[in-house]
Amino acid sequence: MVDALVIGAGPAGLMAAEELALAGRRVVVCEGKSSPGRKFLMAGKSGLNITKDQDSSVFSGTYRCPELEPMLAEFGPEAVMDWCRGLGVEVFTGSSGRVFPVAMKASPLLRAWLARLEGLGVELRSRWRWVGFQDGFAFQTTDSVQVLRPSVTVLALGGASWARLGSDAAWVPWLAAKGVEIEGFRPANMGFSVDWSAHMAKVFGHAVKGAALCVGNRRERGEFVISSKGLEGGGIYAVSAALREGAALVLDLMPDVTEALVAERLGAMKASETLANRLRKLGLSASAAALVMEFGRDVPVLRAVKALPVRLGAPRPMDEAISVAGGVGFSSVTKDLELKALPRTFVCGEMLDWEAPTGGYLLTGCLATGRWAGRAAARI
Repeated sequence: MVDALVIGAGPAGLMAAEELALAGRRVVVCEGKSSPGRKFLMAGKSGLNITKDQDSSVFSGTYRCPELEPMLAEFGPEAVMDWCRGLGVEVFTGSSGRVFPVAMKASPLLRAWLARLEGLGVELRSRWRWVGFQDGFAFQTTDSVQVLRPSVTVLALGGASWARLGSDAAWVPWLAAKGVEIEGFRPANMGFSVDWSAHMAKVFGHAVKGAALCVGNRRERGEFVISSKGLEGGGIYAVSAALREGAALVLDLMPDVTEALVAERLGAMKASETLANRLRKLGLSASAAALVMEFGRDVPVLRAVKALPVRLGAPRPMDEAISVAGGVGFSSVTKDLELKALPRTFVCGEMLDWEAPTGGYLLTGCLATGRWAGRAAARI
C-alpha cells in the first residue's frame, strides 16, 4: 500500500513530496509525462525567474489572494533564495528585483532537487497518467491501468495552459463530480490578438522597449513584442488581467520625455514633414513608429506619441498563456488546502484559484502552496 501519493511532478508537486519525505513519510510521485518538471524547464529556457526580491507585504499583496498570505509569509522570496542555495544553486538579483540562478537555466536546479528527493527515498513513477477515480486513484501506465489507495494524497496537476507539457485540466470533471467547486479557467499572462494592417508585417518579431503601458490608473514600464498574431511579452503580461476584463490600453512611447518637451520638438519641425519623418526625428524605434502609424493616424502627433490608444482584440488562446486564473475554489478547501469533499486529499499549485503576474510570483506561489500542502498532509 502506498503511504503518501503526489500526483504531478512540477514545482508544487515536488515541493509537496519533499516536505512529506522530510517528515518521514514514504512518498510516491506519479507523473503523466516521460520526465518531471517539463513546464518548469520550459519556463527556464529564457532565464529561470525563481522569485522576486521584494518586501514581503508588497510581494504577497501582488497576488490579491488573502488565502495565500500565510503560505507566502512562511515561504516567500528570502526563503526561496535560501532553498535554492541549499540545493547548491547560487542566485542573484537583477536590477528589476527579479531573482535568477547564476547559471540562469532551470535544469541544474531540477537535477539537484531530484537528487535530493531520491536521497530522501522519494520514488518517481513517470508515464503514470492519472485517469480518474476507480475505488482509488487510477493511472494509465505504459501497459496497464493501476489503482493506488494511498493513506494521503497531494494533487499538483497544474492549470489549463501548455497542455503539451501536462497542464491539460483533465482533472476538472473528476473533482467536480466529487462536489469540488471549480472556478472556470481563464488565460493569464497572455498576449492579445490584433487585426494588423499589411504594413505591420515588416516589424513582426520586433520588440518595443521602454514604453509605459497605461491601463486605468495603473502605469507599467515594460518591453513587449509585435507578433503576427498581436502583442505579447512581459509588458503586456503585467497588465493582462485588467485587459482581459475589458480595460483599455494606452501607450506612452516616450515615457522619459515630458509632454511639453515632445511638443517643443514637434513645433520645431516643418509643417510639411511626413508623420513618419517626424517620428524618426523624435527618436522612436521602427517598431514604436509602426504602432503610431497603425493606431495614431487620426489623432494629434503629440497624443499618438504620449497617449496612443491601442485597439486590442481577444486574449490569445488559453494554451498559449503562461498561466491561468481559475481552478479549485478556496471555499472547497480547508486552511490546510485539504479538499473538504475528499478528506486526506490536498491540492496545490496552479490547480488553485489564484493569479499572479510573471516576475517570479508564479513559481514562488507554486512552491509555497506545495510546501504548505505537503506539510499539512504529512501530519495525517
